[in-house]
Parts: sequence; structure tokens; C-alpha cells
Amino acid sequence: MKDCIFCKIVKGEIPSKKIYEDDLCMAYLDINPDTDGHTLIIPKEHYEDIYELPNDVLKHIFDVSKKLMNELKDKLNCTGHTLMINYGSSQEVKHFHMHIKPQYKDKKFVEFIKHKELLKDTNKVHEMIKED
Repeated sequence: MKDCIFCKIVKGEIPSKKIYEDDLCMAYLDINPDTDGHTLIIPKEHYEDIYELPNDVLKHIFDVSKKLMNELKDKLNCTGHTLMINYGSSQEVKHFHMHIKPQYKDKKFVEFIKHKELLKDTNKVHEMIKED
């Protein structure tokens, strides 16, 4: 889709803090994170929502999310994760995307959302978890 911000990220027209990429999908840090390491995984092809997304691509994205959750756990010392897929009116960008929101024992998820000052600088987080 011509004006899709996620398609522009895939094409490299808009910069991102990429932490993973393969032939089918890519993952990068959310520009407005709810928690340290808040990651988006998107298919490289434009699919508006989960209903347009082919099952094999959806399975692949779940496999990648599992891999990334382990990496986030190891590199950021998080103690859990929330996986989230928005649909319909709650889907701000109409390009399928999955959120990985790391959870931390010493900081409740709600505290991050209410107190953005608790978040680390995204450049620092990106350095900690980006692909080598």
C-alpha cells in the first residue's frame, strides 16, 4: 500500500530500530514504547489485518516472536511478555502487526504506560538487543 508507514519502513524509506529481519517479516522497536523492548513484528508484504494474512506467514511470525521473546529475556532481563494483535478500530496502522511487550518484575506494565520517564532511552535498548 502506497501510504502505509509500515510498508515504508520495510522499503527503508523510514528509519527503524530493527532487531530482526528475514524474507517474510521484520521486527523493530516501537517508536512510542509502552515498555522497554516493546517490539513490533510485521510481514514484509502488506496485509491489512489477521484475516488477510496467510496462515503460513502468521505461523512464521509466531515462530519469530518466540525467538525474539527469548532474546529479549536474555538481553533485557525481562520476566514475562505480553503478545498483542490489534484489529479493527483498535488497529492504528492498517498493516498487520504483532506487539511483544516485555514485562519486568520490578516495574508493573501499568507503571510504564503512566510514567514514560521510567523507560530507558530507545537507542540504548536497541544497542542491547539488535541483531549482530
